[in-house]
Amino acid sequence: MNNRVSIGYVLAVVATIIWAGNFIVARALNQDVLPIGLAFWRWTIAVATLAPFTVRAAVADWKLIKKSLPYLTVSALLGVTTFNTLIYVAGHTTLAVNMALIASCSPVFIVLMSRLFYGETISLTRAAGIAIAVSGVVLLIAGGSLERLLSISFAIGDLYMLLASIIFAGYTMLVKRKPPNLRMTTFTLCTFSLGLLFLSPFYALECWIYHPVAFNPSIALALLYVGVLSSVVAFLAWNQAIALIGPNRTALIYYLIPVFSGIAAWLFLGEAISLVHIFSTLAIVCGIIITNRTKSSLVGIRNIPKN
Repeated sequence: MNNRVSIGYVLAVVATIIWAGNFIVARALNQDVLPIGLAFWRWTIAVATLAPFTVRAAVADWKLIKKSLPYLTVSALLGVTTFNTLIYVAGHTTLAVNMALIASCSPVFIVLMSRLFYGETISLTRAAGIAIAVSGVVLLIAGGSLERLLSISFAIGDLYMLLASIIFAGYTMLVKRKPPNLRMTTFTLCTFSLGLLFLSPFYALECWIYHPVAFNPSIALALLYVGVLSSVVAFLAWNQAIALIGPNRTALIYYLIPVFSGIAAWLFLGEAISLVHIFSTLAIVCGIIITNRTKSSLVGIRNIPKN
């Protein structure tokens, strides 16, 4: 059990590190690629990358796939078609700081949904841990300035981002409900393929009204990152982490995304790391540790089926 939990944490951290880079890539493509086009080519690359390694297993699981088609359809609509597209739409209509602030709500929604649908308790210790982690995120975004925090203005894109955060929480809940005999690779291939299928008519409409994606070397490399790493590697890691340690524990690791984004900006963009970054990181990590040390975090893990 301890080994499974450790692996689950490592996989969740791997997913958040990759997704932190995904936010940087998405911001860089805002002026060059329209939201649905970015989502369409991301999942096209993801399916093309994943299919050669998973088609045989999917064929073997065909009867279970047909039986689970309604569940797979809803999972694909939430986790693939809608969630990521809303992030890209939000990136065109709001500031990155707003996106990061609202994205920090996802773990809170996951904990609340776990309480609502699975009856998992929210102890005072867990609530305190969440509050400390959220305060770390807010401190990081505000740069230690209350004036900067109060001066943040909100736009229609913030509503898109809020909806995306709720949808991501719902998707995380659904992953926990994965049929025990359905392999994780089969689940991932099916949701990616269905999600891409649902996106196709919207991309065709976007091309007709505006224009298709104009490829160049930098856009191609960025799409490979979001298609292979942010989609295939990160989603497989995240989904398996949920299977190993449950949605609540996995969700709290999501708070590390702004921390990893800051480190990536320091490494690749030359942005300085200040004392605010250090204190906010410590607050986020302490909040995660406090929350995951509660007994309630073990609910739903004891009876997890082995894949």
